[in-house]
Amino acid sequence: DAVIANSNAFRTAQQQRPVTYKAQIDQVENRRKAIAAQLQPMVDKFNRDSQVATPNQTLLQQQAQTIQSIQQSGQTELQKILEPVALSEAYVQEQIADKLDQAVKNAMSKGKISILLSPQAIVALNNNAYNLNQAILNELNVLIPSAQLVPPAGWEPREVREQRAAQAAQQGQAPAATAQQPSGR
Repeated sequence: DAVIANSNAFRTAQQQRPVTYKAQIDQVENRRKAIAAQLQPMVDKFNRDSQVATPNQTLLQQQAQTIQSIQQSGQTELQKILEPVALSEAYVQEQIADKLDQAVKNAMSKGKISILLSPQAIVALNNNAYNLNQAILNELNVLIPSAQLVPPAGWEPREVREQRAAQAAQQGQAPAATAQQPSGR
């Protein structure tokens, strides 16, 4: 993850994204302010109503539910507006990740390394240990100096594509399984 985040392609995309998606980012900021302005009087009223000598618990619960509902719908709305930005992030990361395996192999080959362990697999380490991260980063920067920032129309992250393929495979197998069952019961 650190190698990907330090790659030139990732860093360049991070710098370009606020410019490319300025309209969405500005829209989210304006909408966030509007939601906060809508909620603030409700929160103030809730706080005042809860501090009276004998607060009406039913009224307080209704107010809290209304506030929570507006917050949740606002969050959903903001995420929808930022969806192109999130897709851009996923698209850039996927492009870089697609080159990572080759970068690792190139770095290992150049360094004459025969085995590579992830940092999570290491229990102890002496100061003479060799860290291949910089060599992998250098290779990654050669393999993918920059990434496309804007995904093509209809692009979905690999995880979503794989889920759809698995679902399609299951649906394709399900009719065959039911066709084998005896009928007439």
